[in-house]
Parts: sequence; structure tokens; C-alpha cells
Amino acid sequence: MIINSRDFRVRPGKKVKLTEWPTQVKAVCKSKDAYRELLEKHVSELSSLQQLHYASNRYSLLLIFQAMDAAGKDGAIRHIMSGVNPQGCEVFSFKQPSAEELEHDFLWRTTCRLPERGKIGIFNRSYYEEVLVVRVHPGILRSQGLPAELRDEKSIWKDRYRSIRNLEAHLDRNGTRIVKIFLHLSKDEQRRRFLARIDEPDKNWKFSAADLHERGYWKEYMAAYEDCLHATSTHHAPWHIVPADNKDDARLIVSEVVLDALSGLKMAYPKPTPERLRELKSIGKRLGRKTP
Repeated sequence: MIINSRDFRVRPGKKVKLTEWPTQVKAVCKSKDAYRELLEKHVSELSSLQQLHYASNRYSLLLIFQAMDAAGKDGAIRHIMSGVNPQGCEVFSFKQPSAEELEHDFLWRTTCRLPERGKIGIFNRSYYEEVLVVRVHPGILRSQGLPAELRDEKSIWKDRYRSIRNLEAHLDRNGTRIVKIFLHLSKDEQRRRFLARIDEPDKNWKFSAADLHERGYWKEYMAAYEDCLHATSTHHAPWHIVPADNKDDARLIVSEVVLDALSGLKMAYPKPTPERLRELKSIGKRLGRKTP
């Protein structure tokens, strides 16, 4: 299977029905060896592009991962970014907001973690939690200190979508490219992965009763994701719905999406000035280099 990242992109304005998007596709690779070889190739290419991205120091790249529990966000990040220089990449996981974070608007805590120019920032969950988890559990709004008139559920989600779109458009205008990944997992596959976390001792730590509780809201989460993906997939910050039932295929697809995003940036290594070239030549002589 040839991976085309556009096949997984949500077109701006397109209504999203997740039952029409597959959670599994025809295998990208026919064997584990072929998978490892292709992933290694992607990782190597990403490493080279990241070095150029860091040296160019003109853009920043923000990768946003959202998914249901056990969809494989951590594993995808770990495998795909394994060849990237840690100096040029930062990963942030956003869980329940702190007391300080609740004293600010819902975008504040993630805005503080945006990547610098030349760097890759990865959000393992993000500000999108505020239109997903909070929408499924609207009681959370009461703890956010908002004025009562701003908690109207008939308008707050559309208002938050607009705030997100405005933020992402602003970031794009200022050199931050945004890649958004939704790992699309089936409910049956989530069940299998939850059971594996129970049965395998080294995975016990990954599972909690809260995971099972949230699974009970599956339909509500799917509805929230559908509205979110439709409302916030734009030309400059598109969503990609990646089939996640097969972890190997998901990782290869995500790596291709990231490679396409980096390859599309106008990057180049800085060209030395004539003064810098003379300085380097002088240093070479001091190091014993013979000139013709």
C-alpha cells in the first residue's frame, strides 16, 4: 500500500461521520520486517528534515494528537520521533488543569507550551480537550470560573471552536505549522487493549477504573469528535483521521503525514556571509590546513 497523507485529511467544511471513516485499512506492509524497514526509513528522513528545520530556524511545527484511551498516542510519538534530536523537540501531555491554569482562559496553558522557531512541539492531548472531555462532561464548566452567561451550552462550543480557529490562523500567520492527528480506534479494539492491560503485568499501570468509566460515554465522545473535526479542520491546520486498530499501520501513516508537513516548508541551511567564510578559512589555517 502506498501512503498518501491526503487520503486521511478532513477537508475544510466537510461534515464528519466517523462510522464512514475506517479504523483499519489494507496493511501498509506485508510483514514485520517490511514494517520495520519502512519505519526506519521514515525516521531517518524525519531526522534529516528536523536537523534542517532546526538550522533554518524560520518555522516551528506543532503536532497535536487526540484520541480515545488506548488508541496508541504514546507509542506513535515514541516510535516516530525516535530519531529526532531531543534538543529540537518537546513533548507535553495535558491532563486535568491545575488551580493556576483554571484562573486563565482555556487556551492559556497550551499557549505557554508552543514550540519555538526551529523546533517541533508535540501535544499529547491539547486545548481540544476543552471541546471534547468538557463537552461530554459539561459539569466541568462550573469549575472553570466562567461567568454564568458564558456557560450557555447553546453557544459555548461554537465560541470555543471559533477561538481555536482564530488561534491556529494566528499561529500559521506567524510561522507555526500545525499538524493535527486523530487516532481513530474502534470500540472493539479498545476493549481488546484494555483486557491486555489487565492481563499483562507490565501494562497494569496503564489501566484505571476511570478509563472504563469514560468508555461508557463512547457515543457522546464520537459525537463530540465529529463536531470538533468538522468545525476546526482548516486549510492551514487540517485534521487527519488515522485508522488506529493496527498500531504498525497507524505509525507509518502518521510518520508520512509529519514528513509531508516538514517537506512542505521552505527551509535551507543558513548561507555564510563573505566575512564568515574568511573567518572559517582563517580558522582552518590555524588548525593546520594547507591551502593550495
